[in-house]
Amino acid sequence: MQRRKASDAGQSAIWNHARKAHGFFMSLFAPLDKTPEPALTGFVPSELEDEMASLLLRPLFVEEREALLLLGFDAFNRLVRLERIDGDATGRCAIPPRRWRTLVEGGIAAVLMAHNHPSDIALPSDADIAATHAAALFLRTMGIDLVDHLIFVADGHFSFRTAEML
Repeated sequence: MQRRKASDAGQSAIWNHARKAHGFFMSLFAPLDKTPEPALTGFVPSELEDEMASLLLRPLFVEEREALLLLGFDAFNRLVRLERIDGDATGRCAIPPRRWRTLVEGGIAAVLMAHNHPSDIALPSDADIAATHAAALFLRTMGIDLVDHLIFVADGHFSFRTAEML
């Protein structure tokens, strides 16, 4: 009986580790031919979005074309600048240096980046990740904090800060 309890405890520890490490829990009734999808860390469903995301940012995006927003906040967290960059024919949003200059000259203390994915896939691409890290490094050299980078899709948004990628 003692050996059975130790075995059960070991299996329980394995399942707990799998659930924590991979973001899922497989039950006895899960299909054998399908691996459960891990939870999308950093995704915020639209019904749980804060007012800034749902009332200010979301209405600025159109579904069929990618656009990028750069929001500049002062030391009192007041929005003082908003720059919009529309995507080109390929759907990419490159930030021209004059947009950074306009944003930074306003005496901002923090920046929020936000863009949409018309594909409706909330996961950040490799280009999104690289651009976010480059922007954070660039802003940090001037003493400005990149507070988050949000990726909007129809049913919510992805947050780099919530996903601990920033």
